[in-house]
Amino acid sequence: MDENGTAEPPGVSFVMPVLNERAYLEHAVASVLEQDVSGPMELVLALGPSTDGTTELAESLAAAEPRVRIVHNPAAHIPVGLNAAIRASRYPIVIRVDAHSELSSGYAHRAIDTLARTGSANVGGVMRADGRTPFQSAVARAYNSPVGLGGGAYHSGTHEGPAESAYLGVMRRAVLDEVGLFDESVRRGEDWELNLRIRRAGHTVWFDPALAVTYWPRESWIRLARQFRATGAWRGELVRRYPRGNGIRYFAPPALVLVVALAIVIAVLQLTGVLHGIAGLIASLIYLPLLVYIVLVVAMAAAPGRRGDPPRSLRERIWTLAVLPTMHLSWGVGFVAGVLRGARDTVDASRLGTRNTPLP
Repeated sequence: MDENGTAEPPGVSFVMPVLNERAYLEHAVASVLEQDVSGPMELVLALGPSTDGTTELAESLAAAEPRVRIVHNPAAHIPVGLNAAIRASRYPIVIRVDAHSELSSGYAHRAIDTLARTGSANVGGVMRADGRTPFQSAVARAYNSPVGLGGGAYHSGTHEGPAESAYLGVMRRAVLDEVGLFDESVRRGEDWELNLRIRRAGHTVWFDPALAVTYWPRESWIRLARQFRATGAWRGELVRRYPRGNGIRYFAPPALVLVVALAIVIAVLQLTGVLHGIAGLIASLIYLPLLVYIVLVVAMAAAPGRRGDPPRSLRERIWTLAVLPTMHLSWGVGFVAGVLRGARDTVDASRLGTRNTPLP
Protein backbone atom coordinates (compact mmCIF):
# COMPACT_ATOMS: atom_id res chain seq x y z
CA MET A 1 0.00 0.00 0.00
CA ASP A 2 1.13 3.57 -0.64
CA GLU A 3 0.62 6.43 1.83
CA ASN A 4 -2.98 6.88 0.56
CA GLY A 5 -3.87 3.25 1.20
CA THR A 6 -3.92 2.33 -2.50
CA ALA A 7 -2.49 -1.02 -3.52
CA GLU A 8 0.74 -0.57 -5.39
CA PRO A 9 1.06 -2.38 -8.74
CA PRO A 10 3.13 -5.55 -8.52
CA GLY A 11 6.72 -5.57 -9.67
CA VAL A 12 7.66 -7.69 -12.68
CA SER A 13 10.78 -9.81 -13.18
CA PHE A 14 11.57 -10.87 -16.74
CA VAL A 15 13.93 -13.86 -16.93
CA MET A 16 15.78 -14.81 -20.12
CA PRO A 17 18.20 -17.72 -20.73
CA VAL A 18 20.88 -16.71 -23.24
CA LEU A 19 23.42 -18.79 -25.19
CA ASN A 20 24.99 -17.82 -28.53
CA GLU A 21 22.32 -15.27 -29.39
CA ARG A 22 24.30 -12.23 -30.49
CA ALA A 23 22.15 -11.75 -33.61
CA TYR A 24 18.91 -11.69 -31.60
CA LEU A 25 19.73 -10.55 -28.06
CA GLU A 26 19.63 -6.77 -28.54
CA HIS A 27 16.21 -6.88 -30.22
CA ALA A 28 14.86 -9.27 -27.58
CA VAL A 29 16.09 -7.08 -24.71
CA ALA A 30 14.67 -3.95 -26.34
CA SER A 31 11.24 -5.59 -26.69
CA VAL A 32 11.29 -6.30 -22.95
CA LEU A 33 12.44 -2.86 -21.84
CA GLU A 34 9.77 -1.23 -24.01
CA GLN A 35 6.96 -3.05 -22.15
CA ASP A 36 4.49 -0.80 -20.35
CA VAL A 37 4.20 -2.12 -16.78
CA SER A 38 2.71 -0.13 -13.92
CA GLY A 39 5.12 -1.29 -11.23
CA PRO A 40 8.90 -1.69 -11.07
CA MET A 41 10.54 -4.12 -13.49
CA GLU A 42 13.83 -5.89 -14.08
CA LEU A 43 15.32 -8.21 -16.68
CA VAL A 44 17.62 -10.98 -15.46
CA LEU A 45 19.76 -12.61 -18.16
CA ALA A 46 20.95 -16.16 -17.41
CA LEU A 47 24.13 -16.08 -19.47
CA GLY A 48 25.57 -19.33 -20.75
CA PRO A 49 29.18 -19.76 -21.99
CA SER A 50 28.70 -18.30 -25.47
CA THR A 51 31.27 -18.32 -28.26
CA ASP A 52 29.82 -15.75 -30.67
CA GLY A 53 30.22 -12.49 -28.76
CA THR A 54 26.94 -12.78 -26.85
CA THR A 55 28.70 -12.43 -23.48
CA GLU A 56 30.27 -9.09 -24.40
CA LEU A 57 27.00 -7.81 -25.85
CA ALA A 58 25.04 -8.84 -22.73
CA GLU A 59 27.55 -7.15 -20.46
CA SER A 60 27.37 -3.91 -22.47
CA LEU A 61 23.56 -3.98 -22.35
CA ALA A 62 23.62 -4.48 -18.58
CA ALA A 63 26.16 -1.69 -18.14
CA ALA A 64 23.98 0.73 -20.10
CA GLU A 65 20.65 -0.18 -18.47
CA PRO A 66 20.24 -0.53 -14.66
CA ARG A 67 17.12 -2.67 -15.10
CA VAL A 68 19.20 -5.39 -16.78
CA ARG A 69 21.18 -7.78 -14.58
CA ILE A 70 23.24 -10.88 -15.35
CA VAL A 71 23.55 -14.24 -13.60
CA HIS A 72 25.82 -16.91 -15.01
CA ASN A 73 24.69 -20.31 -16.23
CA PRO A 74 27.91 -22.32 -16.78
CA ALA A 75 25.91 -25.52 -17.38
CA ALA A 76 24.23 -23.82 -20.40
CA HIS A 77 21.01 -25.76 -19.78
CA ILE A 78 17.80 -23.72 -20.12
CA PRO A 79 15.98 -24.84 -16.92
CA VAL A 80 19.16 -24.36 -14.86
CA GLY A 81 19.51 -20.83 -16.19
CA LEU A 82 15.83 -20.05 -15.68
CA ASN A 83 15.97 -21.17 -12.05
CA ALA A 84 19.12 -19.14 -11.43
CA ALA A 85 17.45 -16.05 -12.90
CA ILE A 86 14.24 -16.59 -10.92
CA ARG A 87 16.15 -17.02 -7.66
CA ALA A 88 18.09 -13.82 -8.38
CA SER A 89 14.96 -11.85 -9.26
CA ARG A 90 12.90 -9.79 -6.82
CA TYR A 91 9.30 -9.34 -7.88
CA PRO A 92 6.04 -11.35 -7.46
CA ILE A 93 5.31 -11.73 -11.17
CA VAL A 94 7.81 -13.68 -13.27
CA ILE A 95 7.70 -13.44 -17.06
CA ARG A 96 9.78 -15.89 -19.03
CA VAL A 97 11.22 -14.46 -22.23
CA ASP A 98 13.53 -15.90 -24.85
CA ALA A 99 16.44 -14.41 -26.75
CA HIS A 100 15.00 -15.82 -30.00
CA SER A 101 11.71 -14.02 -29.39
CA GLU A 102 10.35 -10.49 -29.30
CA LEU A 103 7.36 -9.43 -27.19
CA SER A 104 4.59 -7.52 -28.90
CA SER A 105 3.71 -4.03 -27.66
CA GLY A 106 1.54 -4.19 -24.55
CA TYR A 107 2.26 -7.89 -23.99
CA ALA A 108 3.20 -7.64 -20.30
CA HIS A 109 0.38 -5.24 -19.41
CA ARG A 110 -2.25 -7.43 -21.08
CA ALA A 111 -0.82 -10.63 -19.57
CA ILE A 112 -0.78 -9.22 -16.03
CA ASP A 113 -4.39 -8.08 -16.45
CA THR A 114 -5.33 -11.56 -17.68
CA LEU A 115 -3.51 -13.15 -14.76
CA ALA A 116 -5.57 -11.03 -12.33
CA ARG A 117 -8.86 -11.38 -14.25
CA THR A 118 -8.74 -15.17 -14.48
CA GLY A 119 -7.03 -15.96 -11.18
CA SER A 120 -4.73 -18.31 -13.07
CA ALA A 121 -1.19 -19.24 -12.10
CA ASN A 122 0.35 -18.92 -15.56
CA VAL A 123 -0.72 -17.07 -18.69
CA GLY A 124 0.62 -17.51 -22.21
CA GLY A 125 -0.26 -16.43 -25.72
CA VAL A 126 0.54 -17.18 -29.34
CA MET A 127 4.01 -18.03 -30.62
CA ARG A 128 3.97 -16.12 -33.92
CA ALA A 129 6.91 -17.48 -35.88
CA ASP A 130 8.49 -15.25 -38.54
CA GLY A 131 11.40 -15.50 -40.95
CA ARG A 132 13.76 -13.25 -42.83
CA THR A 133 15.08 -15.81 -45.37
CA PRO A 134 13.15 -18.24 -47.60
CA PHE A 135 14.25 -21.16 -45.41
CA GLN A 136 13.37 -19.46 -42.12
CA SER A 137 10.04 -18.30 -43.56
CA ALA A 138 9.23 -21.89 -44.56
CA VAL A 139 10.00 -23.04 -41.01
CA ALA A 140 7.89 -20.21 -39.58
CA ARG A 141 4.95 -21.19 -41.77
CA ALA A 142 5.23 -24.77 -40.49
CA TYR A 143 5.34 -23.51 -36.89
CA ASN A 144 2.20 -21.45 -37.42
CA SER A 145 0.25 -24.30 -39.02
CA PRO A 146 -1.54 -27.22 -37.30
CA VAL A 147 0.13 -29.44 -39.90
CA GLY A 148 3.59 -28.43 -38.74
CA LEU A 149 3.43 -28.72 -34.95
CA GLY A 150 0.21 -30.53 -34.27
CA GLY A 151 -2.21 -27.76 -33.44
CA GLY A 152 -1.18 -26.80 -29.90
CA ALA A 153 -3.12 -23.75 -28.67
CA TYR A 154 -0.09 -21.47 -28.55
CA HIS A 155 0.75 -22.21 -32.19
CA SER A 156 -2.61 -21.65 -33.81
CA GLY A 157 -5.28 -21.27 -31.11
CA THR A 158 -7.91 -18.55 -31.34
CA HIS A 159 -10.11 -19.17 -28.28
CA GLU A 160 -9.23 -17.95 -24.79
CA GLY A 161 -9.43 -20.42 -21.93
CA PRO A 162 -7.65 -23.04 -19.78
CA ALA A 163 -4.71 -24.68 -21.53
CA GLU A 164 -2.35 -27.63 -21.23
CA SER A 165 0.73 -25.43 -21.32
CA ALA A 166 1.81 -21.85 -22.03
CA TYR A 167 4.44 -20.51 -24.40
CA LEU A 168 7.06 -18.72 -22.29
CA GLY A 169 4.59 -17.80 -19.53
CA VAL A 170 3.62 -15.01 -17.15
CA MET A 171 3.68 -16.67 -13.74
CA ARG A 172 2.97 -16.01 -10.09
CA ARG A 173 6.16 -16.41 -8.07
CA ALA A 174 4.17 -17.87 -5.14
CA VAL A 175 3.02 -20.75 -7.36
CA LEU A 176 6.54 -21.30 -8.71
CA ASP A 177 7.82 -21.54 -5.16
CA GLU A 178 4.98 -23.93 -4.31
CA VAL A 179 5.65 -26.40 -7.12
CA GLY A 180 9.44 -26.10 -7.03
CA LEU A 181 10.51 -24.04 -10.09
CA PHE A 182 11.68 -25.77 -13.29
CA ASP A 183 12.88 -29.37 -13.18
CA GLU A 184 16.58 -29.04 -13.99
CA SER A 185 16.78 -32.66 -15.15
CA VAL A 186 14.49 -31.85 -18.12
CA ARG A 187 16.51 -30.31 -20.95
CA ARG A 188 13.65 -29.75 -23.42
CA GLY A 189 9.92 -29.50 -22.75
CA GLU A 190 10.61 -27.89 -19.39
CA ASP A 191 7.66 -25.49 -19.83
CA TRP A 192 5.23 -28.35 -20.42
CA GLU A 193 6.55 -30.28 -17.42
CA LEU A 194 6.30 -27.24 -15.13
CA ASN A 195 2.75 -26.51 -16.30
CA LEU A 196 1.77 -30.13 -15.69
CA ARG A 197 2.87 -29.77 -12.06
CA ILE A 198 1.07 -26.42 -11.79
CA ARG A 199 -2.17 -28.00 -13.02
CA ARG A 200 -1.77 -31.04 -10.79
CA ALA A 201 -1.34 -28.69 -7.84
CA GLY A 202 -4.85 -27.39 -8.54
CA HIS A 203 -3.96 -24.18 -10.39
CA THR A 204 -5.03 -23.01 -13.84
CA VAL A 205 -2.85 -22.40 -16.89
CA TRP A 206 -4.51 -19.90 -19.21
CA PHE A 207 -4.24 -19.21 -22.94
CA ASP A 208 -4.97 -15.69 -24.22
CA PRO A 209 -4.76 -15.39 -28.04
CA ALA A 210 -4.51 -11.59 -27.74
CA LEU A 211 -0.97 -12.08 -26.46
CA ALA A 212 1.61 -12.52 -29.20
CA VAL A 213 5.34 -13.20 -29.22
CA THR A 214 7.43 -13.13 -32.39
CA TYR A 215 9.68 -16.20 -32.60
CA TRP A 216 12.63 -16.50 -34.99
CA PRO A 217 13.20 -20.18 -35.96
CA ARG A 218 16.55 -21.83 -36.63
CA GLU A 219 18.30 -20.52 -39.74
CA SER A 220 19.60 -23.70 -41.38
CA TRP A 221 18.43 -27.20 -42.21
CA ILE A 222 20.99 -28.98 -40.02
CA ARG A 223 20.21 -26.77 -37.00
CA LEU A 224 16.50 -27.39 -37.48
CA ALA A 225 17.04 -31.16 -37.63
CA ARG A 226 19.19 -31.10 -34.49
CA GLN A 227 16.66 -28.98 -32.62
CA PHE A 228 13.73 -31.24 -33.47
CA ARG A 229 15.61 -34.45 -32.76
CA ALA A 230 16.50 -33.18 -29.28
CA THR A 231 12.95 -31.94 -28.66
CA GLY A 232 11.53 -35.29 -29.74
CA ALA A 233 13.94 -37.20 -27.50
CA TRP A 234 12.87 -35.18 -24.48
CA ARG A 235 9.18 -35.62 -25.34
CA GLY A 236 9.87 -39.35 -25.35
CA GLU A 237 11.52 -38.97 -21.93
CA LEU A 238 8.47 -37.07 -20.65
CA VAL A 239 6.20 -39.85 -21.93
CA ARG A 240 8.27 -42.28 -19.87
CA ARG A 241 7.95 -40.08 -16.78
CA TYR A 242 4.32 -39.02 -17.26
CA PRO A 243 2.63 -41.70 -19.42
CA ARG A 244 -0.88 -40.34 -18.82
CA GLY A 245 -0.17 -36.66 -19.33
CA ASN A 246 0.57 -36.53 -23.06
CA GLY A 247 -1.88 -35.61 -25.83
CA ILE A 248 -2.39 -37.85 -28.87
CA ARG A 249 -0.74 -35.32 -31.21
CA TYR A 250 2.69 -36.16 -29.75
CA PHE A 251 2.45 -39.66 -31.21
CA ALA A 252 1.87 -38.61 -34.85
CA PRO A 253 5.56 -38.02 -35.80
CA PRO A 254 6.80 -41.35 -34.33
CA ALA A 255 3.92 -43.08 -36.10
CA LEU A 256 5.15 -41.50 -39.36
CA VAL A 257 8.69 -42.76 -38.65
CA LEU A 258 7.42 -46.29 -38.05
CA VAL A 259 5.31 -46.21 -41.24
CA VAL A 260 8.32 -45.00 -43.29
CA ALA A 261 10.55 -47.72 -41.80
CA LEU A 262 7.95 -50.41 -42.48
CA ALA A 263 7.38 -49.13 -46.02
CA ILE A 264 11.11 -49.34 -46.75
CA VAL A 265 11.26 -52.93 -45.49
CA ILE A 266 8.22 -53.94 -47.54
CA ALA A 267 9.59 -52.22 -50.64
CA VAL A 268 12.87 -54.13 -50.33
CA LEU A 269 11.01 -57.44 -49.88
CA GLN A 270 8.84 -56.69 -52.91
CA LEU A 271 11.79 -55.68 -55.11
CA THR A 272 13.70 -58.85 -54.20
CA GLY A 273 10.67 -61.05 -54.85
CA VAL A 274 10.38 -62.28 -51.29
CA LEU A 275 6.97 -60.65 -50.91
CA HIS A 276 4.62 -61.09 -53.86
CA GLY A 277 1.14 -62.11 -54.87
CA ILE A 278 -1.81 -61.43 -52.55
CA ALA A 279 0.51 -60.91 -49.57
CA GLY A 280 2.49 -58.33 -51.49
CA LEU A 281 -0.68 -56.57 -52.59
CA ILE A 282 -1.99 -56.37 -49.02
CA ALA A 283 1.39 -55.17 -47.77
CA SER A 284 1.26 -52.35 -50.34
CA LEU A 285 -1.47 -50.72 -48.26
CA ILE A 286 1.34 -49.33 -46.09
CA TYR A 287 2.06 -46.86 -48.91
CA LEU A 288 -1.36 -45.20 -48.62
CA PRO A 289 -0.68 -43.13 -45.45
CA LEU A 290 2.65 -42.06 -46.97
CA LEU A 291 0.86 -40.95 -50.15
CA VAL A 292 -1.61 -38.94 -48.05
CA TYR A 293 1.28 -37.35 -46.16
CA ILE A 294 3.10 -36.41 -49.37
CA VAL A 295 -0.08 -34.83 -50.77
CA LEU A 296 -0.47 -32.87 -47.51
CA VAL A 297 3.10 -31.56 -47.69
CA VAL A 298 2.77 -30.59 -51.35
CA ALA A 299 -0.55 -28.87 -50.66
CA MET A 300 1.00 -26.83 -47.85
CA ALA A 301 3.92 -25.85 -50.08
CA ALA A 302 1.54 -24.73 -52.83
CA ALA A 303 -0.96 -22.94 -50.58
CA PRO A 304 -1.02 -19.13 -50.52
CA GLY A 305 0.19 -17.24 -47.47
CA ARG A 306 -2.06 -15.78 -44.81
CA ARG A 307 -4.09 -12.71 -45.69
CA GLY A 308 -1.95 -9.60 -45.28
CA ASP A 309 1.35 -11.48 -45.56
CA PRO A 310 3.75 -10.80 -48.45
CA PRO A 311 3.56 -13.25 -51.36
CA ARG A 312 5.43 -16.50 -50.81
CA SER A 313 8.53 -16.90 -52.96
CA LEU A 314 9.28 -20.00 -55.02
CA ARG A 315 12.31 -20.74 -52.80
CA GLU A 316 10.15 -20.66 -49.69
CA ARG A 317 7.68 -23.08 -51.27
CA ILE A 318 10.50 -25.45 -52.26
CA TRP A 319 11.97 -25.27 -48.76
CA THR A 320 8.55 -26.18 -47.32
CA LEU A 321 8.82 -29.53 -49.11
CA ALA A 322 11.99 -30.24 -47.10
CA VAL A 323 11.14 -28.46 -43.85
CA LEU A 324 7.97 -30.35 -42.93
CA PRO A 325 9.44 -33.88 -43.32
CA THR A 326 12.61 -32.74 -41.53
CA MET A 327 10.63 -31.47 -38.56
CA HIS A 328 8.37 -34.51 -38.36
CA LEU A 329 10.95 -37.24 -39.00
CA SER A 330 13.66 -35.69 -36.80
CA TRP A 331 11.17 -35.23 -33.98
CA GLY A 332 9.79 -38.74 -34.49
CA VAL A 333 13.22 -40.41 -34.53
CA GLY A 334 14.16 -38.54 -31.36
CA PHE A 335 10.85 -39.51 -29.73
CA VAL A 336 11.31 -43.22 -30.43
CA ALA A 337 14.85 -43.12 -29.02
CA GLY A 338 13.64 -41.16 -25.99
CA VAL A 339 10.87 -43.64 -25.23
CA LEU A 340 13.08 -46.68 -25.69
CA ARG A 341 16.17 -45.57 -23.78
CA GLY A 342 15.36 -42.16 -22.29
CA ALA A 343 16.74 -38.79 -23.37
CA ARG A 344 19.82 -39.25 -21.15
CA ASP A 345 22.30 -36.49 -21.97
CA THR A 346 20.62 -35.32 -25.20
CA VAL A 347 21.05 -31.57 -25.69
CA ASP A 348 19.88 -29.16 -28.37
CA ALA A 349 23.13 -28.96 -30.33
CA SER A 350 21.60 -26.34 -32.63
CA ARG A 351 22.26 -23.76 -29.87
CA LEU A 352 25.98 -24.48 -29.64
CA GLY A 353 28.66 -22.65 -31.61
CA THR A 354 26.17 -20.78 -33.77
CA ARG A 355 26.76 -18.15 -36.39
CA ASN A 356 23.71 -16.01 -36.88
CA THR A 357 23.01 -13.29 -39.39
CA PRO A 358 22.13 -10.07 -37.55
CA LEU A 359 18.55 -8.90 -37.70
CA PRO A 360 17.85 -5.81 -39.80
